[in-house]
Amino acid sequence: MSAKAISEQTGKEFLYKYICTSAAVQNRFRFAQVTAETDFDRLAQDHPWLLTEKLVVKPDQLIKRRGKLGLVGVNLDLNGVKDWLKLRLQKETTVGKAKGILKNFLIEPFVPHKQEEEFYVCIYATREGDYVLFHHEGGVDVGDVDAKAQKLLIGVDEKISEESVKKALLTHAAKDKKDVLASFIVGLFKLYEDMFFTYLEINPLVVLKDGVYVLDMAAKIDATADYICKAKWGDIEFPPPFGREAYPEEAYIADLDAKSGASLKLTLLNPKGRIWTMVAGGGASVVYSDTICDLGGVDELANYGEYSGAPSEQQTYDYAKTILSLMTREKHKDGKVLIIGGSIANFTNVAATFKGIVRAIKDYQEPLTEHGVQIFVRRGGPNYQEGLRVMGEVGKTTGIPIHVFGTETHMTAIVGMALGHRPIPNLPPVAAHTANFLLNTSGASSTPASSRTSSFSESQAKGVAAIFLNLPFFSPAKATTLFSKQTKSIVWGMQTRAVQGMMDFDYVCSRSEPSVAAMVYPFTGDHKQKFYWGHKEILVPVYKNMSDAMKKHPDVDVLINFASLRSAYDSTMETMQYPQIHTIAIIAEGIPEAHTRKIIKAADEKGVTIIGPATVGGIKPGCFKIGNTGGMLDNILASKLYRPGSVAYVSRSGGMSNELNNIISRTTDGVFEGVAIGGDRYPGSVFTDHVLRYQDTPGVKMIVVLGEIGGTEEYKICQAIKQGRITKPVVCWCIGTCATMFASEVQFGHAGACANQASETAVAKNKALKEAGAFVPKSFDELGEAIKSVYDDLVAKGVIAPAEEVPPPTVPMDYSWARELGLIRKPASFMTSICDERGQELIYAGMPITEVFKSEIGLGGTLGLLWFQRRLPRYACQFIEMCLMVTADHGPAVSGAHNTIVCARAGKDLISSLTSGLLTIGDRFGGALDAAAKQFSKAFDSGMLPMEFVNKMKKDGKLIMGIGHRVKSINNPDMRVQILKDFVKQHFPSTQLLDYALDVEKITTSKKPNLILNVDGFIGVAFVDLLRTCGGFTRDEADEFVEIGALNGIFVLGRSMGFIGHYLDQKRLKQGLYRHPWDDISYVLPEHMSM
Repeated sequence: MSAKAISEQTGKEFLYKYICTSAAVQNRFRFAQVTAETDFDRLAQDHPWLLTEKLVVKPDQLIKRRGKLGLVGVNLDLNGVKDWLKLRLQKETTVGKAKGILKNFLIEPFVPHKQEEEFYVCIYATREGDYVLFHHEGGVDVGDVDAKAQKLLIGVDEKISEESVKKALLTHAAKDKKDVLASFIVGLFKLYEDMFFTYLEINPLVVLKDGVYVLDMAAKIDATADYICKAKWGDIEFPPPFGREAYPEEAYIADLDAKSGASLKLTLLNPKGRIWTMVAGGGASVVYSDTICDLGGVDELANYGEYSGAPSEQQTYDYAKTILSLMTREKHKDGKVLIIGGSIANFTNVAATFKGIVRAIKDYQEPLTEHGVQIFVRRGGPNYQEGLRVMGEVGKTTGIPIHVFGTETHMTAIVGMALGHRPIPNLPPVAAHTANFLLNTSGASSTPASSRTSSFSESQAKGVAAIFLNLPFFSPAKATTLFSKQTKSIVWGMQTRAVQGMMDFDYVCSRSEPSVAAMVYPFTGDHKQKFYWGHKEILVPVYKNMSDAMKKHPDVDVLINFASLRSAYDSTMETMQYPQIHTIAIIAEGIPEAHTRKIIKAADEKGVTIIGPATVGGIKPGCFKIGNTGGMLDNILASKLYRPGSVAYVSRSGGMSNELNNIISRTTDGVFEGVAIGGDRYPGSVFTDHVLRYQDTPGVKMIVVLGEIGGTEEYKICQAIKQGRITKPVVCWCIGTCATMFASEVQFGHAGACANQASETAVAKNKALKEAGAFVPKSFDELGEAIKSVYDDLVAKGVIAPAEEVPPPTVPMDYSWARELGLIRKPASFMTSICDERGQELIYAGMPITEVFKSEIGLGGTLGLLWFQRRLPRYACQFIEMCLMVTADHGPAVSGAHNTIVCARAGKDLISSLTSGLLTIGDRFGGALDAAAKQFSKAFDSGMLPMEFVNKMKKDGKLIMGIGHRVKSINNPDMRVQILKDFVKQHFPSTQLLDYALDVEKITTSKKPNLILNVDGFIGVAFVDLLRTCGGFTRDEADEFVEIGALNGIFVLGRSMGFIGHYLDQKRLKQGLYRHPWDDISYVLPEHMSM
């Protein structure tokens, strides 16, 4: 959501710290917070003025009209404050319908003043700008300020001045206070803009001779501007509405949401309730809550929440386990129900998200059974059939009653089933599998023509536009027809899946050319991106700069903007510099409202239609679709979106727009055009913009509007119907009717879904629409019936003549998606069994990375997982780490280090220098570990005595690998070997091969003292003992690891540390190019030979 209420203390901190005004703002930062844990002695030390001044005390918990409710203690000393708090702190009180505990209070200095020194100031945001309200009589009895106050609208991008404030607002203020008030209001407005406030009210504002006093304050800020204002805001705590506790689970989900590109919301309404929801989609979540309340479940509704935006399996698991944990804490005499619902997804892989939910259900199998939980599931969208199958299977295996339904079932039908208002079907109809939609059932081999003309209005567009010029509600510069069969677009962002979906739609609609002309992606150079056009591969140009794309594609008039919330504003404003663009769809959610309003202003000035922000887009069957709108091809075909129908719709929600596609296709001849304007408070285009287009489009015979709680745009539809501007039948329903039944304010999934006054409630808007003449059903449950009734009437009157269906062309399924659905199989190019990075968490040989660190297995244990696929014993992990330490380096003179140094001094990079050193490792340098292990193992396993082994090697003229050292000897032992030997003897269960090698060493050193078991040989034989005796390997497995060269890997890994050290050392010492000295080279040339 965007506008979030902040505490009075936070608001005043912002004001005192950042306001810039010539008016003297008094009592800056003079406030003290009191909770049940407050130590008043310490508080008085921190705020000495508490002991010397008269005080005011009040709760700071988003409570309105505290003075009227007797919740303000005035003109008290500190002891008086304590006595006042004893009667109220941690006590329950009722404010309106909400009951809550008073737990957070604010103490401030008391400011003696007269009534005529109190004023009222408020600034709030609207679509067209920010209103400043001022009334010369403030205080608790201010009354209806909307009616009384002077108002000044500061339009978007306009500046406020002291002159305009005095002229518009201060006509009734005393002359001696006008300058101070004007300066303060101007400073307050600039603070409001700079800190991204959406609402800021001060009542009363007291003006005395020594300056200005801010007594009471209420404020909201645009939380989406966090990335802009973080440095000034700091870490803000947003308090819950009074009457609702702040639960740690809500904070946990909010934290998950902040770290995710998806949307995850949770609000606990009644933790003891028996009805729990886990709904996908911001709009759908509201519809489910409405239906539960309509069917009498308001008192038992435990939570409101939603997950959307393609969350990962792990994110869905975390969300689901939080819900299941909460609902299995207290038993209910009637058992509990969990409604896992949702509309038809546009792009979320339903099966993938359901995997997370299934994991959570399995984890909570016992508590769910114990609490008598029944689960009702309804979902549609990409791969939903597999998701429903998996959900049904987990019900059978766990014994938990899970009832599963797909798109054949009305979205909210499961609510009636869960609450016992309608029977549960024994065998719900099985929806066709995704793949079935891709078969051309007509049997024709050629690509058929489109089933009907794509838009009857297109041939008459000019005439319709001319009519529009003389009509209200509509910007004359904007186009009536947004999309046609010739529409070309540019996609901003590397959204290859969305672009391929658009091209598949184009192909199935029998368009002659793809609708995507180019892509813009500033993070790469210009290049071409490959896509499919039916069976054929085509290349789409990708440009780094918008200007290049526009110049090379002058026929483009639509931009689909997939930029992130941080860059969507800049990229959209840049796009509007090009007059060829008439329509822009902004997909990103979370754009600050101030930025959105600037986009709207610029679009209105330039005649550009904006769809969004926070939208999936829109679709015109047979012509054009925006991005992921309409979902994947199976839903496009199932909802008959490949050819136009007679019904046009507009909604806020993207997910619910796809649900409307489904409902309309099942009850009428289909969709003519549909637009989701987006869930933000200020969508780029509003309901009437599109409804009036539909009114003037001959191909549209009836209109469907899915409105929402919050805002007043639906009243414009009422006005247009009453004035005769809209004459076509309008079926309308506003979601969010449940809000009036809740005791405390609930912010729904969409930023704009919150009523700030009675007229903005869904109930009030539905009533007004019905009175105006729109067809308004009793509930969303009956929306399909209402649409069918109106459509049937139009058919009966001959207004609509349903056209004969012609099957669409077939479109091949992408390989990746076919594999996802399990329709095909193919041998993999690679196989791996040590690591899996595909999930939420990296896994080493079956062990999650978090467990790797929790278990503290160290580098040795990690190596054991990745090299040997085993969790090795602690001593084995330590031994591996010791081996890496003792082999890390052996000075600059050895060949590997020498090569690394020479390479580094030649100016080569780290990788090249390291590789140069590693390439010297072999039988003569460093590669003796494997060879020693093999030689000693073979001799020992064959039963040879140590002396026989030595004699045989001598007879064969072979060196014994791992025996001998240039410097060390029996008299000058290698301490590395000694350290390892002590550890191995102490910790290994058995050292048979090491003992054998030490016996060989006794024989070889008796002949020559430096023929010792060197560090390579020791590690080789000790490692064989480790593999054979640690209990983790069979004999064959142990021998295989030796055979395939695992032991040399120890030397390579260890010595790489040393080589890197030598490289860094040479660079640090700034050593120049190495040239070997002549005096260290023996030049041996053949003598001169004469003829």
